[in-house]
Amino acid sequence: MSEISEEQVAHLANLARIALTPQEISSLTTELDQIVDSIAKVQQVATPDVPATSHPVPLSNVFRPDVVGETLTIEQALQNAPEHDDNRFRVSAILGEEQ
Repeated sequence: MSEISEEQVAHLANLARIALTPQEISSLTTELDQIVDSIAKVQQVATPDVPATSHPVPLSNVFRPDVVGETLTIEQALQNAPEHDDNRFRVSAILGEEQ
């Protein structure tokens, strides 16, 4: 199978601007090598007659009817707001001058 070297891991970390200790480089080298080997094994059994799947169990969405239920009045929604202006919450501006 393929061999991932510590130099390759260090190079990729440098490109991604990730500071790694020598121990982390060694650990990641082993882990990435195992991942590449696992992918190679999957590619060996992935033949054209095996359909691609994203999940081993068929999934389906469960929807409920969209029914309007009991809602808060404007007064109830605003009763604990620190500040409000008519029918709206008042909040401080969060955009900087560069926006």
